[in-house]
Amino acid sequence: MAATTFHPNDAFRDTISTVDADGKRVWLYPRQPKGPLYRARQWVSYALLALLFAGPWLRLHELPVLMLNLPARKFIILGQIFWPQDFFILLLGALTFVLFVILFTVVYGRVFCGWVCPQTIFLEMVFRRIEYWLEGDAPRQKALDRAPWDWSKTWRKTTKHALFLLVSFLIANTFLAYIIGSDALVRVITDPPTAHLGGLASMGVFTAVFYAVFARFREQVCTIACPYGRLQGVMLDQDSLVVAYDYRRGEPREKRRKNQARTVGDCIDCQQCVQVCPTGIDIRNGAQQLECTSCTACIDACNNIMALVNLPPNLIRHASENNIAQGIRFGLTGRVKALSGVLLGLLLGLTLLLASRSNVQATVLRTPGQLFQKTAHGTITNLYNVSVINKTNRPYPITLRVLEPAGGTISVVGGQALTLPAQGLAEAVFFAELLKSAPRVTNQKIRIGVFSGGKLIAEAQTKFLGPAQ
Repeated sequence: MAATTFHPNDAFRDTISTVDADGKRVWLYPRQPKGPLYRARQWVSYALLALLFAGPWLRLHELPVLMLNLPARKFIILGQIFWPQDFFILLLGALTFVLFVILFTVVYGRVFCGWVCPQTIFLEMVFRRIEYWLEGDAPRQKALDRAPWDWSKTWRKTTKHALFLLVSFLIANTFLAYIIGSDALVRVITDPPTAHLGGLASMGVFTAVFYAVFARFREQVCTIACPYGRLQGVMLDQDSLVVAYDYRRGEPREKRRKNQARTVGDCIDCQQCVQVCPTGIDIRNGAQQLECTSCTACIDACNNIMALVNLPPNLIRHASENNIAQGIRFGLTGRVKALSGVLLGLLLGLTLLLASRSNVQATVLRTPGQLFQKTAHGTITNLYNVSVINKTNRPYPITLRVLEPAGGTISVVGGQALTLPAQGLAEAVFFAELLKSAPRVTNQKIRIGVFSGGKLIAEAQTKFLGPAQ
């Protein structure tokens, strides 16, 4: 009969598996996972990789689907351009996304880390697969690293790291395209090198960083550097779904012996769950371990062994701590409902802001240091500066008119026609002219409209100075 209590040795929490007692790196050699969950992860990973590499080249409304141009302070999301003037929308969107991640983690644990995170996908589904292909599974990799340098080791290691550099270069170009745009990236690649020294330097830096991460730093990104991994400890609770070992069924452990009736737990202490773990932990030490990314490799490994020894599957499975300890079924807690309410409110606010967002935005300011002027034909003029931003991908011929008070006229200094360029800015200086009787107070509100093709596309409000009545 399996034991119903389990008291793991919590000393494992004092160290991490990739660093020894002297503070030196412990190199991990995880076995290649096999099983239905791993195959599902592969399909998810390949779909996300295809989307990632195709993203900079996809267009919506003739604009990239996603571009985050930080140097130019221009962001394109789903074919919509966002400028610094839209910062409050981007901030609310970022807060909404962060809250969604928190809520998702509270309910489902670190599923994002094991199934969606680019670091995990690239490491497990690209770089490690290159390693398995050239060097074999974990035992052969260990033997190769310990072997003296000969022709076999030389060509395998050289080919592996050459492919690592090539993939890192492709990743660097892709991420750079998300920053500067695919068109700019093509110019950096095709133009003479001297024309884009900054772009080439950026590609070199990105390539070196990605190579260092995936060739050397590897799983330590998840266990040491990733802030999300550190935050999971405060986001998870005993009702969160995690990859967990069912100690009520598995303990006490004992090796499987042929033709012997089993009087202990179902865990046969085969260590397969430890050998396939990409971060080197023993999931049997308890749930919510710092290094666990919920990749489910241990679930596949354990289920394969359970099938071989004719024992029920899912000794390791997705479950909450309360589910295993007390048999409590998964359900939405008050904490989850409260977070869901806040998330719904943020989504509603974000939707309203996006729906009310204008594609053209105008700013009109009185020219500093200028007072009103009286003309010979009985009118009053004020001098203004106007700045109009186009958030779309098509140009507009524009004219300016006084909307309020009625009867006002506008004269652009220089008399030139104004054109608002695509994704650009138009600036001008103009005189707003009102009848002497129009200003009711010395500091009156005036509304200026921006028209294109007879249609009002933007408006701005400012003050009009006039003589004391």
